Amino acid sequence: MAGEQDLLATEIVNRGIESSGPNAGSQTFSVRVRRRLPDFVQSVNLKYVKLGYHYLINHGIYLATIPVLVLVFSAEVGSLSREELWKKLWEDARYDLATVLSFFAVFVFTLSVYVMSLPRSIYLIDFACFKPTDDLKVSKQQLIEAARRSGKYDEGSVEFQKRILMSSGIGDETYIPKAVMAGENCATMKEGRAEAGMVMFGALDELFEKTGIRPKDVGVLVVNCSIFNPTPSLSAMIINHYKLRGNILSFNLGGMGCSASVIAIDLARDMLESNPNNYAVVVSTEMVGYNWYPGKERSMIIPNCFFRMGCSALLLSNRRRDYRRAKYRLEHIVRTHKGADDRSFRCVYQEEDSERLKGLRVSKDLVEIGGDALKTNITTLGPLVLPFSEQLFFFAALLWRNLFGHAGPQQPPTKPYIPDYKLAFEHFCVHASSKTVLDELQRNLGLSDANMEPSRMTLSRFGNTSSSSIWYELAYLEAKERVKKGDRVWQIAFGSGFKCNSLVWKAMRRVKKPARNPWLDCIDRYPTIN
Repeated sequence: MAGEQDLLATEIVNRGIESSGPNAGSQTFSVRVRRRLPDFVQSVNLKYVKLGYHYLINHGIYLATIPVLVLVFSAEVGSLSREELWKKLWEDARYDLATVLSFFAVFVFTLSVYVMSLPRSIYLIDFACFKPTDDLKVSKQQLIEAARRSGKYDEGSVEFQKRILMSSGIGDETYIPKAVMAGENCATMKEGRAEAGMVMFGALDELFEKTGIRPKDVGVLVVNCSIFNPTPSLSAMIINHYKLRGNILSFNLGGMGCSASVIAIDLARDMLESNPNNYAVVVSTEMVGYNWYPGKERSMIIPNCFFRMGCSALLLSNRRRDYRRAKYRLEHIVRTHKGADDRSFRCVYQEEDSERLKGLRVSKDLVEIGGDALKTNITTLGPLVLPFSEQLFFFAALLWRNLFGHAGPQQPPTKPYIPDYKLAFEHFCVHASSKTVLDELQRNLGLSDANMEPSRMTLSRFGNTSSSSIWYELAYLEAKERVKKGDRVWQIAFGSGFKCNSLVWKAMRRVKKPARNPWLDCIDRYPTIN
């Protein structure tokens, strides 16, 4: 019971002046009790640490043997003077030239095979984020009034939406399709295709302009959109619109939630490794209007309050000659899936309500389930990115906790050493889902306000744009000209299933303010002070 109470947080909410009833004219308050993220840094599962170290050893064994070989060779050579060394080499070459040449040929061949077998680096040449036109911009108050005018919601549902919006962290300049604001039926294939064309083609037009490549140069295309999956697919829409080549490898990912951009990049990476000297385009988006819920069940109204229009398009390459013009190099991808657990599987679930109205139901356990998935993901990622000192402290404290941390029922458990992820990354792009989730993540990971600034400002300016939100956050960092050569960027996203996925990039150069960026016309107004 005590453990359950630790996951509850209380908040006093000012509900304004009562307009009617016995308390008319006076201020009214309510106490809100909600679940918060579990303190996952206090309960790390050892098996996930082992998995991370397994990845590290697999990739680090070669680096571990090279210094030993160099040391042995240096000890042998160091015992000889320069004259003795040259004399020995000349005599060996003169009396056993065939052996020397054979050894040299085998060495060159082995080195060539090893270099050719190494996976090619994956470079992010550039990316683009779609910015809708101003006629689609809505404030929180406008959205509330539109909900009231539509006649689809009773007054209790409208007030519920108002309370959620006012505490959501979303600002007054987000974007929503016109059909939603007009109160029309927007869950149609026609409206879905219209919104898809607007956001995807807008982002891709900008991407092709920024990179200068021709659409026919693209060899791999991956599109992810969770809710709207028409036939022909969204990837087919893009192929038809840009007349892409006939042998393109195209994929359309559906139902993968807000972390799908990481999954799409993982798939594109695999395709590029199998197809050298190629370009891959990844498009991440979500159709807001198609999944707008017109009913009264509050757990299904919540997505209406957070999700907004958005789309990202990025160009990946495994061509070695793109090294100099690339912005970032892909370092790590770590994916976590909790779908085997029934609660995790159903915590974000698309279904019909009692009136057979389709929507996305959000469980009250979402924050707790997300915290568990995040704990698993970062525990696996840690050994790959943390400095050795942090890994040593963390692993030693973890062993101590597991072996000696529970000495008796009256003694509190030993707190583990909490790794400082600020030592591993210069920039953080955390999926901008809601203010509550960002607050809890900041507290649990020990991040500063500056670390969370891209996520909070993206939530305020563009809302929750689903899988593309981590790219609006990186665009914010670029607009602020904060990305320097060698900087490491951590993008972390989570979504239905339940999944938590991480991307790690390394900046190849100092990124100057782009000529096209969704933040350019307003970047001087951010960060805002709340």
